[in-house]
Amino acid sequence: MDVTISPGLYPLHRCKTLHLARNAQGVHNVAGDIDFSNYLSEEFFDAHLTPLGWQQVDNLRKHVHETGLSKKIELVIVSPLLRTLQTAVGVFGGEGYKDGVDVHPLMVENAGKSIRPAISSLYCPPFVAVELCREHLGVHPCDRRKSISEYQPLFPAIDFSLIDCKEDSLWEANYREKDEEIATRGLKFLNWLWTREEREIAVVSHSSFLYQTLGVFGNDCHPSVKSEICTQRVLQNFNC
Repeated sequence: MDVTISPGLYPLHRCKTLHLARNAQGVHNVAGDIDFSNYLSEEFFDAHLTPLGWQQVDNLRKHVHETGLSKKIELVIVSPLLRTLQTAVGVFGGEGYKDGVDVHPLMVENAGKSIRPAISSLYCPPFVAVELCREHLGVHPCDRRKSISEYQPLFPAIDFSLIDCKEDSLWEANYREKDEEIATRGLKFLNWLWTREEREIAVVSHSSFLYQTLGVFGNDCHPSVKSEICTQRVLQNFNC
């Protein structure tokens, strides 16, 4: 059956620009590449970034500043897991934090086994943690988060107020979220983004969440566009 694909027009003032980034390499990724069963290990509960992961963060930060994105982004939305929090503040945060400055740091020194200096919240957009953009839920301890009360001292300038339950009430030990459930959660997240007044937003999430969410779109486009939407990359830019 022939399918006719017609172009669509949308006024720019009705659109938001989303910059989608996944977390940099975590210790669970390295272990999982060696043996997939390592994803079941409690050793990697709420996994932190590797040294290579921090190098990826630094490289993406350089790109964000060289392209001028750092001056355009009005809001950073981040999944409340350690590796995404580290990635978000490393890429989109301010410069090194100095004592005596009258603002809370985005990240304190050495947060999450990072061996990194503190990161300032000066001259950068607000950061908000949102549960809806979390990684594939269930079974894998690396995708279970700590209590919000443990994150707040490590990331003082991140807003965790939209998270209703301090403890992780979404992750289940014996049930792994289905792909279609991730996509449904992703659409709910995007609908929530429409309620925000900011027009240009960075979202720091996870590969499975982004892949399943973006896979819902593009069925009314040329196959080449569909393919581009669903390609996994470090940073994706979309108008929606």
